[in-house]
Amino acid sequence: MADATEVWLSLPPESVEGLPDSLTYRYWNGEEEFPADPADCAFYVVPYYLGAEVAVRPLARMTGLKVVQTLTAGIDHIAPAIPRLPTGTRVCNARGVHDASTAELAVALTLASLRDLPGSVRAQDRGEWRTDFHPALADRTVLILGYGAVGEAIEKRLLPFEVAAVHRVARSPRIAELGPVRPLSEIDDLLPLADVVVVATPLTEQTRGLVDAGFLSRMKDGALLVNVARGAVVDTGALLAETGTPASAPGAGDGVPGRLRAALDVTEPEPLPRDHPLWRAPGVLITPHVGGPTSAFHPRARRLVGAQLRRWAAGEEPANTVAVA
Repeated sequence: MADATEVWLSLPPESVEGLPDSLTYRYWNGEEEFPADPADCAFYVVPYYLGAEVAVRPLARMTGLKVVQTLTAGIDHIAPAIPRLPTGTRVCNARGVHDASTAELAVALTLASLRDLPGSVRAQDRGEWRTDFHPALADRTVLILGYGAVGEAIEKRLLPFEVAAVHRVARSPRIAELGPVRPLSEIDDLLPLADVVVVATPLTEQTRGLVDAGFLSRMKDGALLVNVARGAVVDTGALLAETGTPASAPGAGDGVPGRLRAALDVTEPEPLPRDHPLWRAPGVLITPHVGGPTSAFHPRARRLVGAQLRRWAAGEEPANTVAVA
């Protein structure tokens, strides 16, 4: 480890067990005033859920930086700043912190959409007893696009629902614990087979707009798109074209259903403006980017940060390095 020992924590230091005594800790969670001179910070734990502007604000002045630790699985909120970091700065993500919570939501969105729970809630509001047949998750084929830690966690939660098959897709092929992972180059052949497509890929220049009109056109009629990744992976205009004609106004009916349905925890733009047609698109279920912030977050984040700082204090490379400046 370098001589620099100052750590900026976005978690209260007293809440993280096992912090090395050899380091100096400054608590900063996005406040206007910095707790110390950013130039002295060597290890920066990025504030969580406060947006990109807060995340990158001190980085330009962190001239002694060695490690940036995000508390998110994706690093797109700080990616534009990475080329300007001190040479050799390691950027680490929060692999393992959000896997369970995001996978839970992916399955919840899938089930809620397939069984039309939003329709049941609206019927309840009207005092209307409404019965119908709906698709089950059992015996359905699911494609997971972006088969990393989150994708694997999603599959493990899908299997007890007796799905017919799971197709795993990532940038490169490999053999995972639960079976083969197919390369992204094969996605055109796999999309027509899937009843449910779950998007869990990180947002990069390669994945931005990946789910475009051509991608959606290859999905089978009646299929469900679930996005728990980043909104910009999906072309919003193309999705609106496939999900039908939105209702003219909130409460003005259901609109005209399209060929596909969608369940989205993330959107583009985000936050979604109040008057955006995606709110009123038929067959579209939206949650406001809540895949990560659950009761599981804080204990897992504290364990990750403690383990990373113990490695660093011992002169070891931190885990989860996804970029180096």
